[in-house]
Amino acid sequence: MSGGWGDPSCNLTFNTLINKYSELQSKVLAKVREVASRISVATPGKFLLLQFAMSQVTQIGDSISNLVSQVQSVINNAVRNQKSN
Repeated sequence: MSGGWGDPSCNLTFNTLINKYSELQSKVLAKVREVASRISVATPGKFLLLQFAMSQVTQIGDSISNLVSQVQSVINNAVRNQKSN
């Protein structure tokens, strides 16, 4: 069975994560511009979908920030442990 956690083809690099997040941000920004340029035909449903997409991007950004913070904490602990030995 492939695609599991132990599978080497199941890799996620920080660069891939940031690049995909950047792509997602760009897509949402393009939708914002599209709705803003045709505000007279924008429906409440479009605004709700746009707001939902924007909140998802924010949540993903927060998750990435938390991930970076956790990695930094692990590195700091490893360095501290090296110094004490």
